[in-house]
Amino acid sequence: MPKKNSSRNGIVYSTDPTFSFEESEEMIETLIPSCQSLIIKLETKHRAGKTVTAVHGFIGNPTNFSALEKKLKNHCGTGGSAKEGIILIQGDQREKIFQWLKSNGYNKTKIG
Repeated sequence: MPKKNSSRNGIVYSTDPTFSFEESEEMIETLIPSCQSLIIKLETKHRAGKTVTAVHGFIGNPTNFSALEKKLKNHCGTGGSAKEGIILIQGDQREKIFQWLKSNGYNKTKIG
């Protein structure tokens, strides 16, 4: 059974006739590429020995985050995903991602 309105933080029902639930959607403002401090790492832990390139440190809204993930996957020509603020690209793609990010204005990017 799917959870409907899971963004209500546990509020199910109120007996107060004047109660109104106010959703607070704080849109995180995406930093411009020159202000983003991204770190590119190679990870193999908890992935059954498979190697992935992880990009950490993106600050912004989920729409821009998924757009960057898609652009990186297309540039590398591989699959990947985005979980918990980390972009995962299959394989060792550190140099390719680093060069793409530098050419697109992400100047504070480093390989860690």
